[in-house]
Amino acid sequence: MTTLWGTPYSRRELMRRVGRLDQVAGVRLTELGDGIGRGVRLLEFRTGTGFAFDVVIDRTFDVGRCELGGRPLAWIANPGTVAPAFYEPDSWGWFRAWGGGMVVTCGLDHTLAPGEDDASLFNQPHIFKTVPYGLHGRVGGLPARLVGYGERWDGDQCVLWAEGEVLQSAVFGEQLLLRRRIETRVGESRFTIHDVVENVGPSRTSHMLLYHCNAGFPVVDDGSELLVPSRATTTDYSVPIEGYRTLSAPQPDFTEACFEHDLVAEAAGTVPVALVNRRLGLGVYQVFRLEQLPHHTVWRMMGEGSYAMAMEPSTNRDAGRWDARQRDELLWLDPGETRAYDLEIGGLGSADEIAGFAARVDRIGAGPG
Repeated sequence: MTTLWGTPYSRRELMRRVGRLDQVAGVRLTELGDGIGRGVRLLEFRTGTGFAFDVVIDRTFDVGRCELGGRPLAWIANPGTVAPAFYEPDSWGWFRAWGGGMVVTCGLDHTLAPGEDDASLFNQPHIFKTVPYGLHGRVGGLPARLVGYGERWDGDQCVLWAEGEVLQSAVFGEQLLLRRRIETRVGESRFTIHDVVENVGPSRTSHMLLYHCNAGFPVVDDGSELLVPSRATTTDYSVPIEGYRTLSAPQPDFTEACFEHDLVAEAAGTVPVALVNRRLGLGVYQVFRLEQLPHHTVWRMMGEGSYAMAMEPSTNRDAGRWDARQRDELLWLDPGETRAYDLEIGGLGSADEIAGFAARVDRIGAGPG
């Protein structure tokens, strides 16, 4: 059954009441027509609960705007939606085209701080001996091929879905293909992402992946609280760890900081994390599999204008590529090899839903770390 506004409906009973499903829910393809985002295609999802989000087809099939009952869940950064032609992949240029949004994909062969690394695997030493990597890699600026989207009834439940493919490729370089499927259901306030990354080239290639999930006002506000099952928390930013889970009001001249968690999973291997504003009865959560994404960092930015917290499950520690090399933790994909990832994002729209999610985190028994 599909539950809308507290009433369960069969497919037949719901469709007796509307001319088309998109009276209450659906997926719509649209395109931005002006400014630096001109030409960017979007898929607009509505589930009928007041939960709505945009899939930004031409920016990695990522999720931009996300809201629940008209209240924003995602942080939208000052650059806004930037067309891929204006993406700056080198050094720290990522910041100039980072529009925020609910899910920003970082990778596929590099994440975190920029730098150079060995290029010998690509067998062209007369051309280059090293490869430059920009902040969070190249994939975030690449457009997807839209494979399909639509609505599918599964008995009395209606699935809203979209599929896309993003190819990160270079002559004498990596050839990595991201296949992404996003699903939600009519009557629910969550979506799931299923990703498969494949090395479609002839050379062994490094692989790193990070989901930069950006919460913003009014979820982010004075007194909002991070819920995370962590044994211990560390930071390399020379700031106190004590109290970092409770957010402040916007601060002038604030300096960002990241905090890394030693996660504990549920019995099923899943990790639930949320940011909640108990005063408003509003929150946003993520759930992922520890075996797929064993590391987790939060980016805490309490500055004026740039006022956000990002929850970031990742294949690697926050120290980045060269630390992973030293620890022998850098992942490699052989030709034809794949890795799969699953991420759930949802909204919490009441005090009861927040209490239920907090109890779920508490049951893990990770302690105060």
